[in-house]
Amino acid sequence: MQLQTQTRSLKPAEVKKAWVVVDAQDLVLGRLATIVANRLRGKHKPQFTPHVDCGDHVVVVNAEKVRVTGQKAEQKIFYWHTGFPGGIKERTVRERLEGKYPERVIEKAVERMITRGPLGRRQMENLHVYAGPEHPHAGQQPVALDIGAMNRKNKVL
Repeated sequence: MQLQTQTRSLKPAEVKKAWVVVDAQDLVLGRLATIVANRLRGKHKPQFTPHVDCGDHVVVVNAEKVRVTGQKAEQKIFYWHTGFPGGIKERTVRERLEGKYPERVIEKAVERMITRGPLGRRQMENLHVYAGPEHPHAGQQPVALDIGAMNRKNKVL
C-alpha cells in the first residue's frame, strides 16, 4: 500500500505573521523590493498558499538612503496624469528620493511586484516604510533582516 501525500492549503485563521525590520541604507532598490515583496506574499514559507495573505509584516527604515545603480537616478522617470488635458507629469527617481516623500519610491517598487487585486492590496497594508531610522513598531519586536549580507550585489558601497 502506497502512502499518499496531500498538499495542505493554509486557512486564514492558521496564518502566523512575523514582524521583520529592514535597513535600506545603501541597498539596491530593485533587489530590496523583490525580497520585501516575497516576504509580504509569504513565498519564503513552506506553507505558502497563493490565495491567502500568509506573508509577514515588513518595516523598512532609512528609505531615503536607498540606491539605484547605473544612470537610473536621472533616466528612470515616474509618470502620472492630473486628469486635465495635457496634464502628464514626470519626476525622476533622484527628485523623488530628495523630495518630501522618499518612502514612496520603495512603496511603488514593491507594489508593482505584488499581484494586482484585493489580495495584493491587503498584503500591501503589511508594508511599513519610513524615511528615517526610527519606526513606531518596536512593541511588535521585529526581527532584523540583513539583506546586504544575503548577496554582495544587494549593497552598493
